Amino acid sequence: MEIVGNRQFVEIPGTATLELPPLLVSEGGGTARMDRVVDMATQIIEREDLVPANALDPLVSDSDVERRKMDMALNLVDQYMNLRRHWHWGAGILEWIRQCEITFESKPSLRAVLRPDVWPHAGRSSFVTLLEDKHVDTAGITIEKAVGLRLTYRHLPPLVDFSDQYLFYLNARLAGTAFETWARMSPSPISALPPERFTVQVVAM
Repeated sequence: MEIVGNRQFVEIPGTATLELPPLLVSEGGGTARMDRVVDMATQIIEREDLVPANALDPLVSDSDVERRKMDMALNLVDQYMNLRRHWHWGAGILEWIRQCEITFESKPSLRAVLRPDVWPHAGRSSFVTLLEDKHVDTAGITIEKAVGLRLTYRHLPPLVDFSDQYLFYLNARLAGTAFETWARMSPSPISALPPERFTVQVVAM
């Protein structure tokens, strides 16, 4: 076992660099019809009475009110599409972790690394840490938030099912809590996987 700072790393037999299964990531799960997404955002604006109070001033024209509604709707669409990208990354990462576990189980030299009765050992969250240590290019996606969102939603609901409060303020906190709870499910202490011993290829679908 190697200890660097306050982090412990599992020992991987040998010196060779090991290739892990590719991380397959869908950038959007198909092209959504943006007109439908914008329409859903408009429904949220109307349903939750999000029109600013000053827009109700009789001196404000109807066209200005409609423009403000559209600006708010487009902002909601942007928030939702960002959430959608995170969710798809999370789905890809969880499937990749499953494939990595199968790979470790198939190799006698790696099998003990994931056994919780042997210390030091790695847990499922160790693979997330490995991705972060490898500085995988996520194009702005926060890996822990992505995994947390996928843990929260087996299937991502359409925009119309979300409140504006969730999209603007709550989704990051909820995703973070989901990830932390999931990470604690592996028996402590959890050790990290040495990043220099593994290669990870990200394939955008």
